[in-house]
Amino acid sequence: MGDVGHSSAAIITSPVRFSAPRVALVHYWLVAMRGGERVLERFLKLYPGADIFTHVYDPTKISNTLKEARIKTSFIGRMPFATRKYQYYLPLMPMALEELDLTDYDLVISSESGPAKGVVTRPDSEHVCYCHSPMRYLWDHYPQYRDHASWLVRMVMSATYPRLRQWDVSSSTRVDQFVANSNFVKQRINKVWRRDAEVVHPPVETTLFTPSLEQDDYYLWAGQMVPYKRPDIAVDAFTANGKPLLMVGVGPMLDKLKARAGANVTFVDRMDFSRLRQAYARARAFVMTAEEDFGITPVESMASGRPVVAYGRGGVLDSVIHGETGVYFDRQDAQSLSDAVEEMERFLPHFDPVSAIKRAQVFSPENFDRKIMRLVSKRGF
Repeated sequence: MGDVGHSSAAIITSPVRFSAPRVALVHYWLVAMRGGERVLERFLKLYPGADIFTHVYDPTKISNTLKEARIKTSFIGRMPFATRKYQYYLPLMPMALEELDLTDYDLVISSESGPAKGVVTRPDSEHVCYCHSPMRYLWDHYPQYRDHASWLVRMVMSATYPRLRQWDVSSSTRVDQFVANSNFVKQRINKVWRRDAEVVHPPVETTLFTPSLEQDDYYLWAGQMVPYKRPDIAVDAFTANGKPLLMVGVGPMLDKLKARAGANVTFVDRMDFSRLRQAYARARAFVMTAEEDFGITPVESMASGRPVVAYGRGGVLDSVIHGETGVYFDRQDAQSLSDAVEEMERFLPHFDPVSAIKRAQVFSPENFDRKIMRLVSKRGF
């Protein structure tokens, strides 16, 4: 009889479900609309009845699509100044995640870039983690974040981050399936957590971008003026070569960059979407100086029918095809970028905008939806 009982237990691998599964989406924080939040919107489109769990929620900073969902915050959201100073509560976020009650949910999809994957789920539920990146400030970007922090923050980081890294690794075992947004992030997941991952590139609204019949002489750089984006490389390279450069963005480096830039470098703090679309479409080429986990802007440039000059590491290797839709430079310094710009000048007469547009379409929201649904269906949902 013991053998029969053992055999029966082995056959029953998952609970029988007679109704649609209840879905929870766990996102690190909702205080802006960036790439991670656009992915969350897409998950909500796929699972319109899902509840969203997050640490901090500022309804004035997110889209109407997200605001229409049921959003529940961890206790971090009740802390003083949480919507603006949420980073300071990072040491408390593991505890906050583990206190979220997800027992009612059959499928949990966590969106990981800050702490999100560490929730505790039912033994018979499925936990899929869509990883934009393991937390950069805990791992490979830790030296840069620490170097730019105040002395007090550096002391707190040194005291708390070793234990946070231990928690980050141990909580990775709670995930049933990792999904990486690029092959670069897949490598980082394996390096940090020793887990394999499927690659599903994030959705880019490529149909919102169109080519222009008119071209201008400027190169375009767009993003936050922060150290890891390396806007200084673009400023130094173009100040030296004299070619027009349009830099769009704000951040703590902006004033220093303006002070060192030549007259050929133009700064614009912000552009509305219509002007940004035009800037993409009329630029000679787009310049990306950062090592990005994936990088939405190069895809938007290609969707606009323009090529990309990019630092040849990170997620851009999944999107830009060297010699077809852009060119790479191999060192994060002004000379290497300048050499790549000269290579771009030789490449431009042979560039085909149609090939760039076709390449961008690979990253459409519809392709994202199809791949996610195929992957989740393999998990029994």
